[in-house]
Amino acid sequence: MDRRDFLKGTAALALTVGIAGRLGNAAAAEQQPPAEGKTPDLVALRGDSPAEMFDAGIALFGGMSAFVKPGQSVVIKPNIGWDRPPESGANTNPELVGRMVSRCLEAGAKEVSVFDHTCDNWVASYSKSGIRAAVEAAGGKMVSGAVEEDYREVDIPGAVNMKKAKVHRLILDSDVFFNVPVLKHHGGAKLTCAMKNFMGLVWDRRHMHANNLQQCIADASLIRRPDLNVVDAFRVMTTGGPRGNANSVVRNLRSLLLSRDIVAVDTASARMIDFPLSTIGHIPAGQKLGLGTTELGKLDIRRVVL
Repeated sequence: MDRRDFLKGTAALALTVGIAGRLGNAAAAEQQPPAEGKTPDLVALRGDSPAEMFDAGIALFGGMSAFVKPGQSVVIKPNIGWDRPPESGANTNPELVGRMVSRCLEAGAKEVSVFDHTCDNWVASYSKSGIRAAVEAAGGKMVSGAVEEDYREVDIPGAVNMKKAKVHRLILDSDVFFNVPVLKHHGGAKLTCAMKNFMGLVWDRRHMHANNLQQCIADASLIRRPDLNVVDAFRVMTTGGPRGNANSVVRNLRSLLLSRDIVAVDTASARMIDFPLSTIGHIPAGQKLGLGTTELGKLDIRRVVL
């Protein structure tokens, strides 16, 4: 995806909702903090490095110190569901996850844990995805999501279908929660992004599939609001998801989206790859639950090209 394609794609996002995009570079993003403490609702970046895009994006939110205070515990929840390599687009980009771990520790976090309740074997998935190596090199800790005793049943106030769930202890106990999905196609849910990533923090995914999957994804997103959603759209699998196969189409969009609003970031992500919201029921369901908005025209969206 070249610069013209990114501008065209994000212009489709920005202009269809009546927002004038702002272009810049990493240095500009670092040097220009939000005016009077105001941070954007959503940031969309395009560049050659997921790590550099994250640095530029987090700067617009006030830097990592705006989220992580000295002595706090942090959990980063990527998508590591599959025993697949980074180039497949099946899992979150390891370079992105590693950089986030580094920035959390630099901000003073006492520990940074990373986990997913994987679909394939967790040891193989953590390794083949490249995420274990990236996290451990950065000083973080990989934690298994395959131990049922690490999940505690909690009520989900406001949920429609899934009113209780067993949730991983790291989500319940950590001071800071970063939700870091990969954007891709999903045969059942139609789209995997920030809300769908919550399926990897509960124990019983089968219940969700059997009881109105789209509503259950929205319900699960009520468990805990992430401090920030960071969507990896570097390599995007647009067909054959979620695991991918020999015929899957993987687009090199080289993009990253950041937002506190989980509904908005999913809406923006879907629009980037021309997936209609009418086919992705959990996004409007999330808006009905008060999790965020699909009305991007009302938001402050910044665009950065590195």
